[in-house]
Amino acid sequence: MMNRTMSVLLLTAWMSSALAQPVFENPSATAGSDTSQKANEMADKGMYKEVQYANAAKRGPMLVVIPGEIKSNNATFTQKFGPNNIADFGELELGKANFGILERTDMGPLLQEFQLAYTMGDPNAARKMLQKGKLKTTKWVVKFDILKAEQVAQAQEGFDGRAVGQLLSIFGGGRGGAAAGTVAGSVQTSEGTGVWIIGMRYKVLDANTTEQVATGYTEEKMEVGAKSTSVLGVSSGAQGGLTLDGMVQRLVQKLVWEIDSKHK
Repeated sequence: MMNRTMSVLLLTAWMSSALAQPVFENPSATAGSDTSQKANEMADKGMYKEVQYANAAKRGPMLVVIPGEIKSNNATFTQKFGPNNIADFGELELGKANFGILERTDMGPLLQEFQLAYTMGDPNAARKMLQKGKLKTTKWVVKFDILKAEQVAQAQEGFDGRAVGQLLSIFGGGRGGAAAGTVAGSVQTSEGTGVWIIGMRYKVLDANTTEQVATGYTEEKMEVGAKSTSVLGVSSGAQGGLTLDGMVQRLVQKLVWEIDSKHK
């Protein structure tokens, strides 16, 4: 009996480990070091975090997410992002909020025709598209637009100890003054911070009438910073901040939370 119980326990433990989420090792040469720890602590703050949507238990209507517009002329943003990237994030989060998602990839050229009709301001043509194929089951059309993406502030400060070191060497006298001058002259510090503001709007359209059901807007600050210090040839530094990818996904999460909470 004891052997059988042990076998069951071992089998259960093996099955649990086999079904556990995979864990990967870090191949970095600096893994476990102080710099690795600091960098990972910063990276952890920028990792994807799931949002608990208030009405996720309630099934939402069937919808399709169409690529929105990027109104910003900022080259850094437009080179990295296109409307499809943002629509992909929208599909992911709306699916987690328990809305029915009609995959854009399954709709082929039909979706392109609808987008063209909508962007050309022809609601009658868009309405006809919504009566075809898989679009017949769609209640809502959702789009996310970037209205603002700009760096609004930048600040820098630093300290160069060479001038102080020279003064200490001159007025300090003797070896003590020279030593103090050497130490002070070796001190170099710098710090810089840039702040972006990125704003996103959503629109929910009635799939049958193309009339606007709901709209909303939110914006967030994205801070990117770097600092470095050097004393007697020993240097340290760090740089980091939330990426544009992470910021766009967080904005989508905020807007999906609003859609789920107010309009489901």
